[in-house]
Parts: sequence; C-alpha cells; structure tokens
Amino acid sequence: MSYQPAVATKMSREMDKPLISLHLVDSDTSLAKVPDEAPKVGILGSGDFARSLATRLVSSGFKVVVGSRNPKRTAGLFPSAAQVTFQEEAVSSPEVIFVAVFREHYSSLCSLSDQLAGKILVDVSNPTEQEHLQHRESNAEYLASLFPTCTVVKAFNVISAWTLQAGPRDGNRQVPICSDQPEAKRAVSEMAITMGFMPVDMGSLASAREMEAMPLRLLPAWKVPTLLALGLFICFYAYNFVRDVLQPYVQESKNKFFKLPVSVVNTTLPCVAYVLLSLVYLPGVLAATLQLRRGTKYHRFPDWLDHWLQHRKQIGLLSFFCAALHALYSFCLPLRRSHRYDLVNLAVKQVLANKSHLWVEEEVWRMEIYLSLGVLALGTLSLLAVTSLPSIANSLNWREFSFVQSSLGFVALVLSTLHTLTYGWTRAFEESRYKFYLPPTFTLTLLVPCVVILAKALFLLPFISRRLARIRRGWERDGAIKFTLPTDNSLAEKTSHV
Repeated sequence: MSYQPAVATKMSREMDKPLISLHLVDSDTSLAKVPDEAPKVGILGSGDFARSLATRLVSSGFKVVVGSRNPKRTAGLFPSAAQVTFQEEAVSSPEVIFVAVFREHYSSLCSLSDQLAGKILVDVSNPTEQEHLQHRESNAEYLASLFPTCTVVKAFNVISAWTLQAGPRDGNRQVPICSDQPEAKRAVSEMAITMGFMPVDMGSLASAREMEAMPLRLLPAWKVPTLLALGLFICFYAYNFVRDVLQPYVQESKNKFFKLPVSVVNTTLPCVAYVLLSLVYLPGVLAATLQLRRGTKYHRFPDWLDHWLQHRKQIGLLSFFCAALHALYSFCLPLRRSHRYDLVNLAVKQVLANKSHLWVEEEVWRMEIYLSLGVLALGTLSLLAVTSLPSIANSLNWREFSFVQSSLGFVALVLSTLHTLTYGWTRAFEESRYKFYLPPTFTLTLLVPCVVILAKALFLLPFISRRLARIRRGWERDGAIKFTLPTDNSLAEKTSHV
C-alpha cells in the first residue's frame, strides 16, 4: 500500500513556504484545490494540532477529511481544501485516519468501531507527566485495546503544531514511528516523507510508551552540566565574596557590598567558563590514559567517564555562555557610578600629589596583551559553539568537525590560559593579594587547565602518540586472540592479531 501522492514533485516546492496562518493557506491556489487522484486521509479532532496537521497534509498533496462533533462551528478554522464533516462520514472512505483527541475521549469513538474496522489509526496524542506515571500502558496501546480490528500506529507525537505549520525545516525533522504491523508503519512513513519529515522506526507498539515520554523530558542532557556550572558559580562567587567584600569590611572597615551585583559576578563568570572549558578536554585525557595503561581500546570506560564524555558538548556550550556574559559584564563596568567616582578620586589624588603624568609602561602592555588574548579566546570559543549546532555540524565532514572541536578547542584552552596568566601577571607573588590567607582566584582556576595542557603535550611525544594511534586503530598489547575450530579437532589453533 503506497501513499505517495502524484503531485509530490509539485508540492515539494511548496514545502519551503511557511504555513503560518489560515490566510496564507487560502491565498495559495495550489492549496485551495486538491487533485481528485490524491490519496484521502482522515483526521478525528478539531484542536490546534488537528488544524496544523490538516494544513500540512493539504500542502503535501493529500485530500483531507476532518471529522468533528460540530463541523459547522469548526469548518472555518481549517484550510478551504479540507473537508470538515461529521465523524461518521469522515472515517468512511480514508484508509489512514489520524486520531487527534485526548486519551479520555477515546471511548467516545467506540461508536465508530464498525466503520474503523481494518483501517490504520495514527495516534498523535501525548499524556501529561501525571498521566504517564498513572497509566502503565501507553495511549496508543490503550487505543489498540479499544479498537482490536484496527491497526494502530504511534507517530507525530513529538512534532509540535508550530513545526507542522511552519514546515519541518523550522523544527525537528525526525518522526519516531512504531506499530505491530510493518505495512502500516511503511504507509505512515511514506506519508511522513511526503510531508517533509524523516521517519525513524522505533519497532513494535510496545515502544509507544517510550515515545510518549520523549516530549515530557526537559533537556535531559543538560541537567548534569547545568548543575555542574551552577555549583562552580556558587563556589567561586562565595570565594570572591570572602576575598573582595568580606575581607575589606572585617579588616579595613570598608563597605564593598556594592560589588556584589556586577563586580563579583564578573570576577566569577570567567572562572566558571575557564574551568568548564578545561573539563571539556579533561575526560579525553583520562580516556587516553586508560587506553595506554590497558593497552587496548576494547575495554569499556567506567560509567562516570562514559557519561562525562557524552556531556562534553553541553559543558562546552555552558562555558561559552559564561564567557559571553563575562564579556558583556566587562563592557558594563565603566558605566557604573562607582567606577566614575573612582576615576574622580584618582584624578584628585594625582593633583594633590603634584603628578602631572601617570603612566606605567608595564601595566599598559599587560592590559593590551590581556584584552587581546581574551578577544581571541572568546572568538575561538564562539567558533566552537557555532559548529556545535546540528545545522552547521551536518555540513562538515568528520575531519573538519574533529579539527574544529579538538584542535581549535585546545587552542581556545591555551589562549584562555594565557589570558588568565596575563591577568595575574605578578599578583600571585604579592603578599597583599592573599586576603584572609586565601590565594587569588585565578591561581585556583589554573590547576585543571594546566594539567590538561601538560597531558596533551605529553601525548604529542612521538613514542606516546604512536602507541596511542596504534591502540585506537585496533592494536592490543596482548593481542593474540585464539580461535578454535570445533568441526575438526585435528586442526591446530589459529591466532589472529587484529
């Protein structure tokens, strides 16, 4: 059974047009009339998703029949090319029917069981988080139990109404599909392709519960990296508060609490960004060390290291986010009233001290180099963030992507380290910088990045790099794998060096 419309070639050009509103749909003459030979598709429901689905189906060359309990009231909400009628009439002729109603309304469709017999029902519903925990069976499995003579397919539940209207290029193109009948899955997959989406076979209908859980997840891959970044921010903020605000108040009776909203935050953000960037490349160093120690790549990494490697993209993007905020905060520093008062006080002190010219050559050069390295580091980090976007990453081959994320990423780490060292300059050796006997914050941030840079430098040594390259190509230290042929005991054991 094939559902590829004859006008698919013509309609593919129309897929590029965003279908934002009903006015735009009706203004397009190609959507106002559908050829008689176009396959007919039914929709049960008249909500937002049903209207968006009807719009996308019509634009893709399908003849759409919408079943509603009150067709006169809802007809004006659908494209003019879609036929809006009663549910009994809507399910009579189409072989594929989209069920766009909530789970609690499934039972109201039982009166249509005779007309629905032998048809394909596409369940597009999603439960709430409470309903997902309450019911053991998925919505699709429940629908299949109510209509045993129908073939139920779970699909399009991860696609939003906006994506259906605006076109798949403005949203996620993947459409997970599951069903117990391969022919039904194939038919719905062909429809998804015609609509501009990319079907993904999820197996049998038992996978419907997992598919229905997908829209309930809120950034699951970002939870651990976000907690890590938040924890680092809290730790460094508290540390900077003690050094820059609490110490002057306790030992010098100076009120520096005005620094909390901007100055302390701006001092904390680069620390978090710098440490997060080093944590992107530290797991790679640990993984290489384990491979060198074991002499093989065929042993699994520990679970904590495996999860760490999988979260490197999110950690890197959070590092870029903190670095970008640091740049914005730095631009705002001269706008503060306290900064203006400091400039006036400095000018008054200079006049009182009869100093007509204030110029420290070393400080001038330090700040010039410090700012230049910071801009270069942020620019390189921006390039890493851009190439992390799927649309950009998909346009790069593996060598290009690896060069940007690995080589340029390491360059960004080195530039950030030089930026930090230039900021510190000789401050780490000045006794006055150790407030409450606490070292300057930048000295703490240098620990992990310096370890990563030194380890990377060691891996570049010829005898280590060659050994690591051989291991990653399949060589094993104890690589004699014995194979015994059970059919002939007279044959000697063979060995293979893979």
